[in-house]
Amino acid sequence: MTPAALSPRARTAALKRLSTQHFDVLVIGAGVVGSGCALDAATRGLKVGLVEARDFASGTSSRSSKLIHGGLRYLEMLDFRLVAEALKERGLLMQRLAPHLVRPVPFLYPLTGRGWERWYAGSGVAMYDALAKASGYGDGTPLHRHLTRRGARKAFPSLRKDALVGAIKYYDAQVDDARHTMFLARTAATYGAAVASRTRVLGLIKESERVVGAEVIDLETGNRFEIRASQVINATGVWTDETQAMARERGQFNVRASKGIHLVVPRDRIRGETGLILRTEKSVLFVIPWKRHWIIGTTDTDWELSKDHPAASSIDIDYLLEHVNSVLEVPLTRDDVEGVYAGLRPLLRGEDAATSKLSREHAVAHSVPGLVVVAGGKYTTYRVMAADAVDEAVHGLETTLGKTVGPCVTEQIPLVGADGFHALWNQRRMLAAQSGLAINRVEHLLERYGSLVLEVLDLIAAEPDLAEPLPGAEDYLQAEAVYAVTHEGARHLDDVLTRRLRVSIETFDRGVAAAPYVADLGGGYLGWDAAQRAREVEHYLKRVEAERESQRQPDDHTADAARKGAPDVVPVSHVAEGLPDVVP
Repeated sequence: MTPAALSPRARTAALKRLSTQHFDVLVIGAGVVGSGCALDAATRGLKVGLVEARDFASGTSSRSSKLIHGGLRYLEMLDFRLVAEALKERGLLMQRLAPHLVRPVPFLYPLTGRGWERWYAGSGVAMYDALAKASGYGDGTPLHRHLTRRGARKAFPSLRKDALVGAIKYYDAQVDDARHTMFLARTAATYGAAVASRTRVLGLIKESERVVGAEVIDLETGNRFEIRASQVINATGVWTDETQAMARERGQFNVRASKGIHLVVPRDRIRGETGLILRTEKSVLFVIPWKRHWIIGTTDTDWELSKDHPAASSIDIDYLLEHVNSVLEVPLTRDDVEGVYAGLRPLLRGEDAATSKLSREHAVAHSVPGLVVVAGGKYTTYRVMAADAVDEAVHGLETTLGKTVGPCVTEQIPLVGADGFHALWNQRRMLAAQSGLAINRVEHLLERYGSLVLEVLDLIAAEPDLAEPLPGAEDYLQAEAVYAVTHEGARHLDDVLTRRLRVSIETFDRGVAAAPYVADLGGGYLGWDAAQRAREVEHYLKRVEAERESQRQPDDHTADAARKGAPDVVPVSHVAEGLPDVVP
């Protein structure tokens, strides 16, 4: 099956289908769960639409710790079923579904007490390994090992001697969350789903108390239209309550937003070959290797302000620096921080047995006839959440239409780019010789695109200048900025720099130097004139400055006010037709 491209032309075709066809299932929200729902429903033979108000993964699904893990801390809560479920998904992703995007990462768990702590923590990690092997999808990660203090500091030389007496080394997995979510949406499109970003739901359509579709607006053109569907799935994460309210009915559960922030620092600021997991007075703190960087996080605080743009405050940053510096020989300072990002976890509030399906961590409800709501959960178990939600929608389809639908098959469906990845990885030297790229560049591309790397190399073959590094973001090639627009659904400069390339958190200037080059590279494929390219760059620079200003503020309220200083980008059509900057 030829992978679908999320190109500008494909988006136009999807919008035409959405406005003219009747769908079995319409999914609202293209985060990891919504995109997973679209793929699940499409691979059951259903006619599926997927709409997203902003960019794919623009909310929580691009702002996680970027880990695919079983949740080691849940073992302390004796929640063996949840851990086993997540470890099965970890194995599935690494072995079958997305081996090009999900890979193992080692962690050290420092021990600070003698005797009992090594036995206690060691028993937990041994059970973690055992549950992974028993899942039926043993993922090939090495078993845990006990280390002396000397052995631990050999693996992580930056650890202070007095910060530990020994350690346990174990494995989990990591993923580029934004890319993985986009790949889910692209795979759903490959199996026939009509997929459109920048398409906001304005309201739900009801007939005889039943939800039968949604009224939407194409934010790129201002066009409003209706999408008709037999079942609608609300997969909007922290926006769940707002979407439920569109049905003019009280939902069965509520979602609370919890803010977590992360810092990104250069790899050379900390000497270590593994990640770290540290206990804090509130939860755990991760120090995660991320290519040529480290990700440090996270926090966990209630958030009741802007959900579109959660802001990290100065106190959040100080909290992370204080806790990580407590174990480092050479403390980190604010000057070491390349990037900061904040995300919101959708946590269930008032969950009870009537609204919970299969897992304590997420809930599915048919709160209104024709409307299925899925909420809560964690990134790793997105596929389970999607299957539960589509099962509920299928029950509604079978009841009202008498339509028989098969079971979930996503356990067997690799994402685009997975098939052939291992063979191409073995051929990476040959690919380097054929393309003229350095071997490390080819490896970088394979780990971001899998077997779709051949499409990127085709762009370079057609236009050799695209093989050059992107000015201001030399870890990426110019071809990747073009490919983000032609194949990966990027509609704006912010989409490319923040979610396709990660330049916004991996460079000290937050992508400012790269912005005009990316606007020129991608703008031609999106029909931007010089004025729109300038607007895109201006918006991005204002966004970066607003985020920097928010990170200097002492608390959430002042940080939120500072972050709101940069409005969302205005599409070219809005300028031409005098449409408002922000569509309600």
